[in-house]
Amino acid sequence: MGLEAWYMDDSDEDQRKPHRRNPNEPVSMEELKEIGVYHWKLNADIYETDSELEKIRKDQGYSYMDIICIHKDKLPNYEEKLKTFFEEHLHLDDEVRYILDGQAYFDVRGKDDRWIRIAMSKGDLITLPAGIYHRFTLDETNYTKAMRLFVGEPVWKAYNRPADDFDIRRKYMASLQGS
Repeated sequence: MGLEAWYMDDSDEDQRKPHRRNPNEPVSMEELKEIGVYHWKLNADIYETDSELEKIRKDQGYSYMDIICIHKDKLPNYEEKLKTFFEEHLHLDDEVRYILDGQAYFDVRGKDDRWIRIAMSKGDLITLPAGIYHRFTLDETNYTKAMRLFVGEPVWKAYNRPADDFDIRRKYMASLQGS
């Protein structure tokens, strides 16, 4: 079973709800690849010894790793952090997340600038390309535990939209023309 993704509705309801359109407009793995989003399904129960994860880390050069637990009892400034994560932004590096437990959503902008919601659950590893506008939120379970992976030193700087003047954004937009 692949990752589930769909175009979002425009409702102002709670960000943690699914926000599916009616009828639902699913987005395929192929369509996600076209905008530079890649996915692996791994066994999160063995993440500490998983050779498949090791191989991905080696192949992609993800030398840095930490684990973040997003839950009101575990994360300092929980409400504030959630608000920040849900602001539309981009990074100058790829964003790599591996869900070890719980569930969450990544929202990314499609080619036509519409929001695509990606439902993440335990075992999903996703990479979002540098320069893509995106945001993150928990779903209604209000809990996820995620591994954050990086090439070299982690840079947590987010540039809220509009950030169209960055070279990385221009490069990303140019990469879409080819696909």
